[in-house]
Amino acid sequence: MIKEMISGEELAEAFQVMKELRTHLDTNEFLALVEEAREKDMYRIYALYEEERIVAVTGFKPMITLYNGRSVWVCDLVTSHEHRSKGYGKKLLSFIEEWAKERGYESVGLSSGLQRKDAHRFYEEKMSYKRVSYSFKKELKRSVDK
Repeated sequence: MIKEMISGEELAEAFQVMKELRTHLDTNEFLALVEEAREKDMYRIYALYEEERIVAVTGFKPMITLYNGRSVWVCDLVTSHEHRSKGYGKKLLSFIEEWAKERGYESVGLSSGLQRKDAHRFYEEKMSYKRVSYSFKKELKRSVDK
């Protein structure tokens, strides 16, 4: 079963899996970021359950850009360590693709850390995603309010 995580309790439960990918976050930071992302970016979180237990989680948002047109961006996709290689990531990514198609989006995109070689193989070989660009990031220091 795949279910959207709406309530704070559901999100906290999903974080138990999400934190394997987003290790820099604690529960409070996660909940605050999800709330803001929902408000500003239409971000959604879905969890895949196996025998009433969350085994995989995804977060994504619809976007409109000049490069991709109407697309869905997968921000997060993680299967709990003990449940990897059982097809759960494929189920969630296929779910996102269907979600996007049903709503008239033209593509699904994502980025993946350079070190995640197994994930790259999964996206390219099992899910037929093409490597089309590099993603760059620059950390900015926050200015202190006076």
